[in-house]
Amino acid sequence: METLTCPRCGSEMVSRALSASLGDGEISLCPDGHGVFLARADLGALVESEIDWHRHAGQHTAPMPRITADMAAPPASKAPARAWVETLFE
Repeated sequence: METLTCPRCGSEMVSRALSASLGDGEISLCPDGHGVFLARADLGALVESEIDWHRHAGQHTAPMPRITADMAAPPASKAPARAWVETLFE
């Protein structure tokens, strides 16, 4: 994969190899934390690994839902209270 630049800040993105269990793919990261770039196949491998991990992790985890065209964004939720007392005055 060729060297990429971050579209937000213009910094050169740092490439790292994915773990051996995911194949020989690479991930490119913005050094300032603005984002990541993955090839489509590498993203698919990460999603499948995440689903497998949840499948074997136990009952308290859930796999990532598949994104479909008919899905809508979840409704906006209000910010959680900083303290129990704050909930008394809502």
